[in-house]
Amino acid sequence: MNRDLYIDFAKGLATLSIIFIHTAFWSGQFYIPAEVRVFSLVFDVALFYALSGITSGANIEKTFYRLLKLQITYMIFVTFLFFADYFFKVFGLNFFSLEWLQNFYSTFGSKYSTTSISTEPQWQNLGNWYLHQYTNADTFPVVMGSFWYLKVYFILTVFGVLILRFFPKHINWFIAVCILLTLIFNVFPWYYPTGQVGYVAFYLGVFLIANKMRGKKIPTKMIPILYGLVAATLIWMFWYYGNDIFYKINRNKFPPKIPYIIWTLFSLVTLFVLYNRLKISKESFITHIGKNAIFFYFAQGISSSLVYFIVVPLQGKMLWWILMIFIYIVNVILAFFIAEGLKKIDHSGWKILEFLRKKTAS
Repeated sequence: MNRDLYIDFAKGLATLSIIFIHTAFWSGQFYIPAEVRVFSLVFDVALFYALSGITSGANIEKTFYRLLKLQITYMIFVTFLFFADYFFKVFGLNFFSLEWLQNFYSTFGSKYSTTSISTEPQWQNLGNWYLHQYTNADTFPVVMGSFWYLKVYFILTVFGVLILRFFPKHINWFIAVCILLTLIFNVFPWYYPTGQVGYVAFYLGVFLIANKMRGKKIPTKMIPILYGLVAATLIWMFWYYGNDIFYKINRNKFPPKIPYIIWTLFSLVTLFVLYNRLKISKESFITHIGKNAIFFYFAQGISSSLVYFIVVPLQGKMLWWILMIFIYIVNVILAFFIAEGLKKIDHSGWKILEFLRKKTAS
């Protein structure tokens, strides 16, 4: 079966959008206007959950094997991250000073504080990372700040494949339940749960709707109706919440509430409209990113942390939009090379695990 390059292309564009979001909301806090940061959220992580729904099937064994491989790849990455963070601290403390390290970490801004600067390895952090409790990696703060997506993805995929396997005739009912729960949590906010429930209720609905779209094509006559509905919901949002809600979109993202959900509708509708309509026939830089999306997702956390050290000395010395474009291009280039390096580290990690398996096999 031929690989659908549209899926890779869409994943690649979504990944580039995530890099822009993290360029805008992390180091961009120093110089990018709030309006631009909000607009960056138009194409956000909801696209990844929708693409996962399109590509997922009812094969439990295959899905669980894929999740297991992802978990091991993730553990290899955070192990590398842990030692990179630790050895940098040891280097700083031995060759410079505690004050030098504190000044180094102050580059990330006053809102960020280090968890521990010590020559003693904080093994509990590595254990927490393995179990998806994302305590900060001091040297690369953006990494753990973007990993909330991964935990939700694991939970959502397990629920999604169970529904597809055991309740294939009742998917519409589960979509209705997800929509109803999301509405209840928003209309009655005192019932809004902490933890992952709010995330899964919305994104599982997106996942299941996307799965229903698998192999289908939205009729041409429906396209203006869908975009008209998106426009109507946006107009209602500004009328009901007031114009200030525009600046609060990001606050409504964790977990997703109605203003943020409405904000994502344009990107989701566009994804479904172009699905089976936009034909991608050739490999490209974007499809390459899409095929290796997980490594680019890991890499952009590191690269988005590193660009702080370019932003801080350059802010105020050039127009903000020129600096933004420059930093974004640098961020993408760094993410590309880091992702290629992480692929090699992942390959080496799997080889070590295979070696240990053979040595410990009875």
